[in-house]
Amino acid sequence: MGNIVGIDLGTTFSALAMLNAIGKPEIIPNADGERLTPSAIFFDEENPELIRVGIEAVNSRHLNPSRSVRWIKRHMGDGDYKVSIDGKDWTPVELSALILKKLKQDCAVEHGEIRDAVISVPAHFDEVRRKATMDAGTAVGLNVIGIVNEPVAAALYYATTREVCGRVLVYDLGGGTFDVTLMDVKGTNMEIICSQGDHALGGIDFDNKVLEILQKLYGDKFNADLITTDEERARYEDEAEDIKKTLSRRPAAKTMLYGPSGSMRAEVTREMFEESIASLVARTDMLVEVALEEAGVKPSEVDTVLLVGGSTRVPVVRAHLEDTFGFPPENAVNVDECVALGAALHAGLTMARENPDAVAAGIRTGLKDVSLTDVCNHSYGTICAPIDKETGRRVVQNKIILHKNTPLPCEASQVFYTVSKGQKRVEVTVTQGEDTDPAYVSTIATHSFDLPPDRPAERPIKVTYSYDLNQRMHCRFEDVESGRTLEVDLSLDSEAEASDSEVAESAKELEPFKVQ
Repeated sequence: MGNIVGIDLGTTFSALAMLNAIGKPEIIPNADGERLTPSAIFFDEENPELIRVGIEAVNSRHLNPSRSVRWIKRHMGDGDYKVSIDGKDWTPVELSALILKKLKQDCAVEHGEIRDAVISVPAHFDEVRRKATMDAGTAVGLNVIGIVNEPVAAALYYATTREVCGRVLVYDLGGGTFDVTLMDVKGTNMEIICSQGDHALGGIDFDNKVLEILQKLYGDKFNADLITTDEERARYEDEAEDIKKTLSRRPAAKTMLYGPSGSMRAEVTREMFEESIASLVARTDMLVEVALEEAGVKPSEVDTVLLVGGSTRVPVVRAHLEDTFGFPPENAVNVDECVALGAALHAGLTMARENPDAVAAGIRTGLKDVSLTDVCNHSYGTICAPIDKETGRRVVQNKIILHKNTPLPCEASQVFYTVSKGQKRVEVTVTQGEDTDPAYVSTIATHSFDLPPDRPAERPIKVTYSYDLNQRMHCRFEDVESGRTLEVDLSLDSEAEASDSEVAESAKELEPFKVQ
């Protein structure tokens, strides 16, 4: 029986958890003995084939920021983003794969080969980012059996370790992303209602506000810039993060600032910090309101608020939640580890459902009472051009086929019609978004579907979208009269396309590099 693991591939920290013999998830420490691995990469200057991942990469970044990478998760799915090191352009998928390689090999030292894994993603990640995350796992030899939304994974771990019941809101504020998810929980039975989120809102943004405070304090005294080099910026970014953490425990934090015009003592108070991040916290409040409104739920109808992510330690965040719901949020488990632990549980549930013979009897027994119903986190549609009844003209619009918050697994079909006589092909488009106006939705896949020749207009094309329990989407376009079909497993769009062969090529390119 192989090992079953869950991975939290985080913006600032990553973690790997594995199911033990009785189906309980356990965090596996890395080679340094740390339970969390910084999601930082440093390309060694003396040995180009040596890549450092983790705390050593964070420390090395102060010496040569041009050879370091942090917060790559924010660029996941961006086909235009590259990091050039020693003549190679590294993509977000490849850089993320290096972090996964570190987690995988460190775990294998003590526990043997790591193969089957579920990787967590923010609930609001679109299909491009989800596919890119799976590709990163595949590139390092993982069999990515599924993707799980981070707040869902966290709630799964909460629900299996302590009593959680009723209407639950999961507030997930991590290093680089924010999610809020509403769900109904009855023991170990969980039904997701809806999610909202922002992929560019998290602890990094809080750190940047502290950095702005430090720069202002220095500028006010010396009328000069505190930071003049990339090395100085790297050092003060880490200093800002430390100050943020201190302010979660104390009312003030003191430090020394060393700039080109001299040094000075600086003090940052919690009041200064909270004022600087007020607009960021307001954005989380707004997304909480949107999620409640979408679900038709009043704050008074929420029974429990669960905290996930290290940035929920900021006192003003907790205060805002208590003001909104009238009771303090809960963090009875480790907010930094619960996503990885829940992802491991999700991996076990997935394996037990799809390949039970590959799961040890003890693990199956440990998971037998756990039930999870997830939902689509976005609406998916296609571009069409129906005739407007009032004007008689064709109007291009986005037609939703799978609606947001539909329980998984799900499938839906609609019939569309060709436009012109003798039409030879249809440019089929898969969209993501809630609007009927194509300008306000995202195009996540485009393909050309060849049709039989010499036919009249208005021939039926049946479009079927399905979304499985592992967060994977499949699209089927069928010319009803001829039976011709086009099958599309959702992948990156034309500007950031990553085929299976390209993933295999990335895997081959990663092999010579040694990760420590």
